Amino acid sequence: MTWRLPPRWLRRLVLAPAVVLLAVVLLPTDLLLVLLLAGVLTWVTPGRFRTPRVLWLASFYILWEAAVLVAAFVLWIASGFGWAVRSPASERRHYALERHALRVLFWQVRWTLRLQIDVDDTDVARRFAAGPVIVAARHAGPGDSFILVHTLLNSYGRTPRIVLKDTLQWDPVIDVMLNRLPSQFVTPRGSRDAGAPGLSGAVGRLARDLGPRSALVIFPEGSNFTPRRRRDRIAALRRAGRHHLAETAEQMRNVMAPHAGGILAATAEAPRAGVVFVAHTGLDRLVTVRDIWRELPIDKRIVMKGWAVEPAQVPDAFEQQEAWLFDWWQRVDRWISDQDVAAGPL
Repeated sequence: MTWRLPPRWLRRLVLAPAVVLLAVVLLPTDLLLVLLLAGVLTWVTPGRFRTPRVLWLASFYILWEAAVLVAAFVLWIASGFGWAVRSPASERRHYALERHALRVLFWQVRWTLRLQIDVDDTDVARRFAAGPVIVAARHAGPGDSFILVHTLLNSYGRTPRIVLKDTLQWDPVIDVMLNRLPSQFVTPRGSRDAGAPGLSGAVGRLARDLGPRSALVIFPEGSNFTPRRRRDRIAALRRAGRHHLAETAEQMRNVMAPHAGGILAATAEAPRAGVVFVAHTGLDRLVTVRDIWRELPIDKRIVMKGWAVEPAQVPDAFEQQEAWLFDWWQRVDRWISDQDVAAGPL
């Protein structure tokens, strides 16, 4: 079940202030000291200590969210109480805030959950050095989009424009920050208002004026991988008469058949942009809350791999583009399988 997203005024006047208020109540209490000590103990002593880890990380996240929201409020005042919040200068300040905030968040996540994040950028370093890029990433496991955006901001100095689900606006920081930066929140077709623009058109507009340091981030699968969603996607292709693509999707065991509309609209509107395909492995089996709880502390090595495609290598015709996308998704699937074999059983 998906909770209906409340209107923006309610999110701004109730949800965001509630997070700040909760942080104000938490900060001076003895509870925070207890949680901090618990967090230290989970690091220096052996054992899982699931409950202290979860409590500490949840408390830290509340404080982190409150600090980002207060900083965003200051930036709103500095923009003339919102009058120039979308100006280039305000956009640069918001990206700087996002960059520093994610750096702090990932420092704490690595410490608490014992995560190691390695990026294999051998094939993409030159592509990220100059010119706009469209980043098409696999979607699986908790926090993969956070990891990707953090990497783009802090490792490559990119300014990401993100395509993401509208329900993520339940999170006040995502809601406030990404509604001020170039982003596109996607409403599922069944919940979309009559006459509302489709995904392809919205993503195309987002890609239209990509700058030399921009990176449009899109997840062609549309949602986190699960076996049931994978089967449903294959069945949908068969119902649509796309039997060849359905057969290709059946061969892919680790990813779902990609939706072509969004990424192909982006390449059409930004023909000078290179494309970077991104895969990761390490959080694949953490699908449910029970999975995450069982694995705490995560204590895993996350590997992120990228492949670069030059603009001239993107086909022109739609059918060729769709086949090209599925071919790349098969390469992503094979790489994930190879990583699983190399890692061995959990």
